[in-house]
Amino acid sequence: MRFAATGISLVVLLLSGCINLGPDYQRPEAEVEPDWIEIEDSRVSSEPSTDPKWWKSAFQDPELDKLVEAALQQNLTLRSAGLRVLQSQQQLAIAVGNQYPQQQQATGSASRQKDSDVIFNNYNLGLNLGWEVDFWGRFSRQVESASAELDASVANYDGALVSMVSQAANNYVLIRTYQERIEVARDNIKLQAESLRIAQAKFDAGDVSELDVDQAESLLNNTKATLSSLEVSLQQFKNALAVLLGNPPQEFNGLLRKKGSIPAAQADVALGMPQDLIRRRPDVRAAERQLAAQSAQIGFAVTELYPHLTIGGGIGTSAMESGDLFESSSETWNLFGMFEWNIFNYGRLQSNVRLQDARFQQLLVDYRNTVLRAQGETENAIVAYLKSHEQFQSYSLAAAASQRAVDVATIQYQEGAIDFNTLISTLNANQQQQDLMTATQGSVATSLVQVYKALGGGWEIRDNRDPVDLLPAATKDEMRERTRAWDGVLK
Repeated sequence: MRFAATGISLVVLLLSGCINLGPDYQRPEAEVEPDWIEIEDSRVSSEPSTDPKWWKSAFQDPELDKLVEAALQQNLTLRSAGLRVLQSQQQLAIAVGNQYPQQQQATGSASRQKDSDVIFNNYNLGLNLGWEVDFWGRFSRQVESASAELDASVANYDGALVSMVSQAANNYVLIRTYQERIEVARDNIKLQAESLRIAQAKFDAGDVSELDVDQAESLLNNTKATLSSLEVSLQQFKNALAVLLGNPPQEFNGLLRKKGSIPAAQADVALGMPQDLIRRRPDVRAAERQLAAQSAQIGFAVTELYPHLTIGGGIGTSAMESGDLFESSSETWNLFGMFEWNIFNYGRLQSNVRLQDARFQQLLVDYRNTVLRAQGETENAIVAYLKSHEQFQSYSLAAAASQRAVDVATIQYQEGAIDFNTLISTLNANQQQQDLMTATQGSVATSLVQVYKALGGGWEIRDNRDPVDLLPAATKDEMRERTRAWDGVLK
């Protein structure tokens, strides 16, 4: 009891004088513009987006909604990010544990020794404690760093979630776009096949030369080759979406076989303010938290310049006979205090402080660069989205005019009013115009996806839940099964 009271008094005395060496972290300033470049455009609003499931409100496509929900459950990259959060949680738990007695040992021994004709027995039981007191904030800085690293891992999880959702939406839009482009190519093949039939009939009648037939056949086969190229791209996008959903391509191949329309994107979009990027974008939050973690590492390095203070002791029992172990006369105890001071290593230790500070300065520059890059990516996505709308409108008018030109040119060629060169030029231009219009329609939707990705939207669907809690039950079961044999020890 006297040992315990003395130890507690010493602990209280030491704790009352604990300080945290090194810099105390403060969130750095980062230059952010007050408004977007295109803010004067009536389609752009500085009001924040209110729906974290932006793909639902933006496209209103049930098929896309199902794919995103499946990806949230099955995407392996997201699952890996969740497991990295679990690792960070355990690192923080280790850092917190280091604040308590680092040595906690239950000991026991039994020996038998013969000296001349005399045999000696010795039995020992004991409990030893040793605690390096956190007098300079050495361990609290480690906790501070590990806590910030945990925050960074959660932000990285959110970043993986944002990326996964945007990739799923982007691939889905591209699949629908290429299905439509394939349909356009097939329609043009029908038109060109009809032109070949007309040219062949006129040649058979002796009205035109074989040149018309050869030109018509060349155009038709070129379009068929283009169709094959489009089909290759379509399958590749399907394969990419399958991997995103955590499935082999073979399992996904049967899905989305039925042609669907390209998701229609709304013209207006709520962007919020540029300052919101610092709060919303996961990569910005992760960069800031990594900076905070490194700031604590500077403090930890500074504590190495000072003595390490340790207190400890042990209680136990020792006896010649096992039956006497718990007699009062067999009790033993000890109490100690000590310090360690690396007094001949200041060059190395000071260099380590400078090293940690240099890493902090680098991460500070990286953080500010991340904020700057976020603004650039968002501005690029905004202008691409707005201009893609204008492009689509122009290409739609051009495609309609091109189709009318084909109808007129076909009739005029049949009547002999124009030569085949005029008709084939019209057919070729029509194919390009129809494909451009369809591709641009898809670009409108993919550009909107990029806007929401640049804004960092979508991670809010996590609803402040721990990413570890979102891991599949099967993954947790596997972890428990692997550690089942050590459950008693781990507890």
